[in-house]
Amino acid sequence: MGLILDSSIVIAAERRGDTPFQLFAQVASTVGDQQLAISSIALTEIVHAIYRTTDSQIRLRREAFIQGLLIDLEVVPYARSTAWIAGKIDGEQRSIGITIPSLDLLIGVTALEIGYSVLTTNIRHFQLIPGLNVLTL
Repeated sequence: MGLILDSSIVIAAERRGDTPFQLFAQVASTVGDQQLAISSIALTEIVHAIYRTTDSQIRLRREAFIQGLLIDLEVVPYARSTAWIAGKIDGEQRSIGITIPSLDLLIGVTALEIGYSVLTTNIRHFQLIPGLNVLTL
């Protein structure tokens, strides 16, 4: 079993001034020693946060944090099979009146497809994905 880190977990750690090692240690102390990864969708959200700021010092700090994180963190791609599962779940959920925000759906389905849980600070959206195990710090 493993964990897909949602962008909310990574962004919160960077804003606290944690190092990647401190984030990994916090995750391990909370949920045990598990394989960690990040989806390519969540990585897109995180890179967006780097370049959204106009403050060059913040941008450099964020970029250094993310580059350090990616040394030991697998990036799971969004593939054709992931798209199929996401479309199926989204269609089924919307047919019964449940709307899952698109990026959270894609991150959650990436985890679901590889048999991982999602670690997030935003459990509300991820709990809408059937069969997905959702954890928080």
